[in-house]
Amino acid sequence: MNTVIVLPTYNEADNLPRLVEAVFALKINDLKIIVVDDNSPDGTGGIADELAVKYPLSVIHRSGKLGLGSAYLAGFKKAIQMDADLIFEMDADFSHNPKEIPNFIKEIANGYDLVVGSRRVEGGRVDGWNFQRDLQSRAAMGFARFILGLKTKDITSGFRCYRREMFERINLDKIKSNGYAFQEEMLYRCEAVGFKIKEIPINFVDRALGQSKLGLKDILEFFMTVIKLKMDKLS
Repeated sequence: MNTVIVLPTYNEADNLPRLVEAVFALKINDLKIIVVDDNSPDGTGGIADELAVKYPLSVIHRSGKLGLGSAYLAGFKKAIQMDADLIFEMDADFSHNPKEIPNFIKEIANGYDLVVGSRRVEGGRVDGWNFQRDLQSRAAMGFARFILGLKTKDITSGFRCYRREMFERINLDKIKSNGYAFQEEMLYRCEAVGFKIKEIPINFVDRALGQSKLGLKDILEFFMTVIKLKMDKLS
């Protein structure tokens, strides 16, 4: 299967070369990467161009920091143009272990439409978060799952594998969330359509290099998206 991994980047110069090398070391057939760089001041975009000479890697250069959600949408649309069968999303900071990728592909082969790398199912865990951050994450996800009636436990996970056919039934142009709320909106729409979703346990490791991109704006958008989706459902 033609597999494409979408990697949004902003100031990931220290992580991107190591991650790309680790992904292609897996020797997965027909595997490609799309880097979506938001004009990183640290030169990540230029590094991605250099990597594209050595690896089957494409780069989308954007004019500035335009948001995680729009970065994924740009990558997804390009992956579709590349006739991808499977489309991954994952972080570029090694929070997600590339060695887990074959486990996602295996579950897709078992008949699932979307496979979510989950920190909140048995066997999944988070390393590097203090008690307060972990509690805040659990509380936010619990709130969203209750309000929206979501079955998936880890609704903000950014390590996922989609069948390409899913995007043929979900109009990507209708996705409006542009920060981390993008993850919950995508999942909400996937569950609403009735796709078969599987959560598999992963070990999420907080970044060792670079800085987190999560800010107050993203947190506020998360809760506003929950309310908006709920209101849309009721209307």
